Order: sequence, then structure tokens, then C-alpha cells
Amino acid sequence: MFLTKDNRIKWWSLAIGTLVTFALVVCGMLWFDIPVFNFLRRFNCGFFDVLGDVFTVKNWLILSFLVMLVFYVKKSLDIRPRIGITDFLDKVKNSYAFYVFCSVLCAGIVGGVLKLIIGRGRPIFYEALNMTGFVHFSTEWAFNSMPSGHTFASFAGLVVIGLLAPRVRWFTWGLATVIGISRVCVGAHWPSDVILGAFIGMVAADVVKSVLARHIK
Repeated sequence: MFLTKDNRIKWWSLAIGTLVTFALVVCGMLWFDIPVFNFLRRFNCGFFDVLGDVFTVKNWLILSFLVMLVFYVKKSLDIRPRIGITDFLDKVKNSYAFYVFCSVLCAGIVGGVLKLIIGRGRPIFYEALNMTGFVHFSTEWAFNSMPSGHTFASFAGLVVIGLLAPRVRWFTWGLATVIGISRVCVGAHWPSDVILGAFIGMVAADVVKSVLARHIK
């Protein structure tokens, strides 16, 4: 995405990506969100509901942490553990699960703050009352539509897996894209919510990969 081969951030590419994403989000809110939403809603199906149940921020964090625990126990069978957070991190820091956990956590923090600040109303208001709007700094579920949590968590986790294992990159990145689109199909988010969520997830994956690969051995 925004990484060089030696895991350095391509800042100019990131700056351009940020501007393009901002432009798409603004255009979405002003023009294309409603028509694209109405089009994609016709493709809602039970499979997308399953994706929504599985690929939540909480599930990503819990599963990756459990995998880290398994990895830690496995390594501890060969090397006597010293018991403590330092020993735990030392044993799991090179595992895929650690990269995924850090990526999803970073995306979750940034995305959670933006949800609170933006306070965008979910599409349920449009479908039920033909209304759209914002209630900034609201903690209510109905007003935390932007960015999409499922999308930024899934892009953070699946993009970093693709960066670590290039052979499965197109599958993981493709799955992340399907998950993002599914959030519009089920009526949970606007297209621009998904665009912003995808960008946050991609940047989180790149930053975590850059920091961990270059500074943690």
C-alpha cells in the first residue's frame, strides 16, 4: 500500500492517498452515498450478515490475542518462561497474530475517536425517515456510522496479513473489500463510511508493519 520494500512509509504516496480519500468521502456525503447505497442494498443476503457477526473489532482483537497466547505457550515449552509482560512480548513479537493485534488496535483507536467526533447518523434514519445528519460527540450506536468499524478492523487485519504473506495477498485484500461492501449491503453504513474505514485500516497496517519490522527484532 504505502510501504517501500524496506518497510519505510512512502510519505508522498500517503499524503496523496489521504487527499484522495478525503475527496471521496466529501463527494460521497454530498452526491454518491445515497444512490450507491440504494443500489447495493438490493444485494443484501444472509452471507453478509454472517460476515458482520464474525469480523467485528472485538472478534479480531480476541482471536489475535488468543493466537498470541497459543504461540507464547508453544515457545515456552522450548524455553522456560520468565513470566511477565516483557517475556510474553519477546516471544510473540514476530508472530502474525501480534502484527494483526497491533494493526486492529491502532485502527480501532483512530476509528473510535473519529466515530465520536464525526457523529454521523446511520442509514436507518434514511430508510425509515428519509433523513440524514450528524450528532457530533454522540456515543449512541445510531450516530457512529463513520468510519465503518468492521471495515477498518478487517482492512487492518487482512492487509497486514497480506503484507506478511504476499502469496495470499489478493485473497486477504479481496476479502477485506467484500467485508467493506457488505456493510453497505446490510444497511449498516454509507459507502463513504466504508471508504474512510478502508483507508484507516490500510494505513494502520502499513504503520504497524513499518514499525515492527524495522525496530523490533
